[in-house]
Amino acid sequence: MLSTLFDWMNYWGILSRGFQKLPMVFEHDQDHYYIVWETSFSVSEFSLEWWTDAIPISKQVRRHNIVKAQYKMIDESHHRYSAIIGPVGHTTKVHYKCTSKSAWTNEYTIPRRSETELTRILVISDNQNGPTEFRQVLTGIQNHYGKGNAPDAILHVGDSVQYANRLEDWQNQLFSPLEDAGGYQHRSPIVWVPGNHDHDKARTPDNCNIYADMYHGIQTTEGLDAPEVLNGTYHRFYHTASLGTARIIVLDAECPSAEQSEFLERELQSEAFQSAQFRIVTMHITPYIEFWDPYTWNEKGEKHWGEHIRLEYDPLFRRHNVDLVISGHQHNYQRGTVQRDPQSTDSGSITYTIVGGAGGGLDLVRVENWNMYNVTYLDHHFVSLEVENRELRWTAKNRAGDIIDQFSIVR
Repeated sequence: MLSTLFDWMNYWGILSRGFQKLPMVFEHDQDHYYIVWETSFSVSEFSLEWWTDAIPISKQVRRHNIVKAQYKMIDESHHRYSAIIGPVGHTTKVHYKCTSKSAWTNEYTIPRRSETELTRILVISDNQNGPTEFRQVLTGIQNHYGKGNAPDAILHVGDSVQYANRLEDWQNQLFSPLEDAGGYQHRSPIVWVPGNHDHDKARTPDNCNIYADMYHGIQTTEGLDAPEVLNGTYHRFYHTASLGTARIIVLDAECPSAEQSEFLERELQSEAFQSAQFRIVTMHITPYIEFWDPYTWNEKGEKHWGEHIRLEYDPLFRRHNVDLVISGHQHNYQRGTVQRDPQSTDSGSITYTIVGGAGGGLDLVRVENWNMYNVTYLDHHFVSLEVENRELRWTAKNRAGDIIDQFSIVR
């Protein structure tokens, strides 16, 4: 049965010429974007064409860059294409479209804010296995931003699907709801945080990282043809992103490694992080879980999932002046603020948030009490995070649009 308007339009050929998934744009190493799209049939010589609003050297003709897409056949009716665009340089807008002789998309525009402009970031997590609830949350998001408007970026803190190896989950739980809600994913770059349901951490040649496999450190589309990418052994989710005056460190909570630990210590002490107005770390699994299924928590060992984050990473957060830690995994909302480590050069506080309420089944049973959360809300929600020069504003809303929590940090 065709469950959505998007699927119905695709089935009857009303959607753009055989596209099963229209482009999804991901933030990729500061000055680049990673684009993924899919068709229901194989298309030869698919390219991504992109250009910016920067003044061209000739002052007459804007330079259009043509990038040949990397192709992956998932099965006979799922053909995935991906490309990396950039460096985009200093510009206010980036335009792109996917083209071939037999299929092409509309033109999409990615706005780019200057460092001191208002930057609006939508924060969501854990919509997996709850497409009906996710659509209700998306309705609240549409009402928040207004018709025709979109956030400047989306921070997705993981678990967008229930089973990464099921193609229908990617379609029904992520792509179709977003498309039906106006297609934010075409023009609002996603800062992607891997969740435990989103990818197969085994990294075998037949791994399940179908649509949300990130390749940070690779700067060109040609790099996506590297053997270690094609055979599924390239693994680099951890990276940094700058949004307005905020610097964000993204960590892979599921796959700790010596390389990630070295990266984290280096980035926390970097000039870019320490000089940012707002210093944020995000990873899927929170250091301090309080609500979970009691059986799997106690009998299946799931209480140990976040130990390495709490014991290894969190002391570094407190020592190196982190302002805000954003996580998901636990399916409800919590916020708590505590004092930093006395060894920190900034004696202020650090705030921990859990935003795991974009649609998945709720966690309602308390299994721990860390005596640190000031706010707990046991229902679905989303967060509007605004960064404007020296002010950070955090507003959490439920799916009806009611404010459930607010705070701000002002420098």
